[in-house]
Amino acid sequence: MEEEIGKLEQYQADSGEIFTKAVKAGKRTYFFDVKATKGCDYYLTITESKKKLNPDGTFFFEKHKIFLYKEDFEKFAGGLNEAISHVKGLLGSSLAPISLVKKEKCVESISYTNVEFEDLDKI
Repeated sequence: MEEEIGKLEQYQADSGEIFTKAVKAGKRTYFFDVKATKGCDYYLTITESKKKLNPDGTFFFEKHKIFLYKEDFEKFAGGLNEAISHVKGLLGSSLAPISLVKKEKCVESISYTNVEFEDLDKI
């Protein structure tokens, strides 16, 4: 057991990994990994992993990764919290699957913001 812990610590040291948290959510698993660059600058990777089935019956994991740098933590958290609050407001604070929400309510509440990539520099 101690040998396994030593190997994990060595892997973390070699990869710059400081902390890992896995969150299982239905068919998906989210990994929050705190890492460090060689210059001891910290960043976070958020990975979504989904188990999928190949046509031949074998499984594979589809992964999507976001790199989040420490200077963006506050803005990212603010945007994420705002988006979650908006969804909760639309669903009456219930995070029930959309199939359980009246479709009329969903269609009526849809509004889009027209954002051009050039505008992102101004945010």
